[in-house]
Order: sequence, then structure tokens, then C-alpha cells
Amino acid sequence: MEINHFIGADVSKGTLDFSLVNQGKIIFHLRVANTNVGIEHFIKEIKTNFNVNLSSTVFCMEHNGIYNNILLLYLAKLNTNVWVESALQIKQSQGMLRGKNDKVDSGRIAMYAYRYLENYIPWNPPREIIIQIKQLLVIRARIVETVKQLNTPIGKDAEIFFTKSYLKLSRKCCDASIKAMKKDIKAIEKQIKDLIRNDESLNHLFKIVMSVDGVGLLIAATIITTTNEFKNFSSAKKFACYSGVVPFEHSSGSSIKGRPKVSNLANKNVKRILHLAALTGIRKGGEFRDFYERKVAEGKHKMSVINSIRNKLILRIFACVRDNRLFEKKHQILLA
Repeated sequence: MEINHFIGADVSKGTLDFSLVNQGKIIFHLRVANTNVGIEHFIKEIKTNFNVNLSSTVFCMEHNGIYNNILLLYLAKLNTNVWVESALQIKQSQGMLRGKNDKVDSGRIAMYAYRYLENYIPWNPPREIIIQIKQLLVIRARIVETVKQLNTPIGKDAEIFFTKSYLKLSRKCCDASIKAMKKDIKAIEKQIKDLIRNDESLNHLFKIVMSVDGVGLLIAATIITTTNEFKNFSSAKKFACYSGVVPFEHSSGSSIKGRPKVSNLANKNVKRILHLAALTGIRKGGEFRDFYERKVAEGKHKMSVINSIRNKLILRIFACVRDNRLFEKKHQILLA
């Protein structure tokens, strides 16, 4: 693929800062509103004044949540080359930096795309059904968190500072709300199941992922939506790093040594979901519990063993998806 122009986009809630790079130099900058009209204005400018061909151009931006949506959907319609990169990855590639503003940041993003084109991974727009499931998961998570707060309205030390009659009254006041929200949670889960059931390819993918021990509907839905149906991660190792379950060595020469640790730079929600899957696998018994008990008896830290199980879950899921097959328990032996 021949790329002649690189565009860095610094995205915020209300504005987009674009910088255009050609032959290693920033040749144009423009700030527009974060709207379709603003994006269209920028596209016209670079086509008219710089003869930019979008098919030989890469748009690069940082992961920025929902603020990216307008730009990503617009670029998807143009069928151009889009690169969504980790903000930390871009920052660490540039060494010590002085100064920061939206214009400067867009230029740095564009220069990152120019210098590291070999690392380019095309962004694949998720299907509408994936967007819907992801939205339902977010809503469900908010309701679950609210239920937790209502179940403990005073705090963990409530029983020390308040009488039993007061606590009973407080909880009674929340009962109706909690019951209603639990009903909403079940309704959301039913919507997710219905969406999956009515899409043949997605239904097949869920069956494969959920065939792995410890992986239920919500865990599978989180992994599938996060990976965009496994299109945005080329390997289990990359997803394991992204999820924060791969331990990295901390040592230097013979004087500085530390035990391998997982990085704090991870998708915390995915890491939490994988943790729940690992605990479920251990509680169910069988090979995961045997592995856990054996390693703990050998002196391994409990969290280290659980992290190993999280990593194994990812490896199994990706292997089954790659081979388009259900997990076969009898062929699996948990090693050290």
C-alpha cells in the first residue's frame, strides 16, 4: 500500500484538530467542529489545496472513547485508511516532549503515523449489532453498580454507627428500586441473547467462545465486542497484553531484579471480566481448580495463579476462534 499523506487528528468533545504531513513535514493544520460539517470542510480543504487522494492517505487518532465516533463513522463511509492507536503508545514513541496543545498534539500524531507506518493496523468499523450489544453492556454495568450502592446505602461501617432498626428501614426503602433494577438487568440480558440468536455468524461465534470453561454470556459479550469480533487483535498475546494479564520482567544487569509483574496499563473492565471467568472456572472444579490448588501448594502466590488462568482463558478462546471449533476439554492439559 502506497501512502503519500498522513493526517493526525486530535479529538475532543467539541473540536477536531487536524494536521497534514507530507514527506515527513507538517504542511497544514486546521481546527474544525467535531461534526460532519466540520469534517467535510477539512476534507474539501486538503483535496482542493494539497491534491490529497484519500485512498493513499492514513488518518491516525488516539483511542478517545465516544468522542471519536463522529469522525470514525464519517471516515468509514469514505472507505479510507483509519488507524486508532493507544495514546500511551504514541506518547512513549516520542521521548521527552515540551509543550502541549491540540495543534501540537495533532502534529505529533501525524508524525507518529509517518514514522511508524509499519505498525499500522487498519481500524475495522464494528457492525451495528456489535455497537448495540456494547451499549447494552454499558447500561447493564451502570445498573449493577447502582444496585450495589443501594444494597449498602450507608457504607461498610454502617452497623457500627447506626441501630439495626435504622438500617432495616433504610434497606426497606430501597427494596422496590432494587427489585425493579434487577428486573431491568434481566431484560437487558434477554435483549443481548435475542440479538445474538438472530444473527447467524454472531451466534456461531458466541457458541465457540462460551464453550471454554468459565466463560458465560456476559464474559463472552465483553470479549467479542472489545475485540470487534476478533478483527482488531491479530493474536492472543496482543489481547493478553491489552487486558493486563501478561507479566513483564523487571531487571537490569545483576544488581536490579524484581519478580515479573503485570502492567497497570490495561483495559480494566476486560481484566475484571477475565478475573471473574477465572474464579468461576476454579469454583466449578475440575482442571482449573486442580491447577490452582497444585500451584498454591507449591508456594505460588494466589493472584499469580489466578492470572495464569486468565491468560490460559485468552489463549483457549483465541485458539478456538482461529480454528473455528468448540473447545475440547479432553485434549487440554494445564501445564505449569
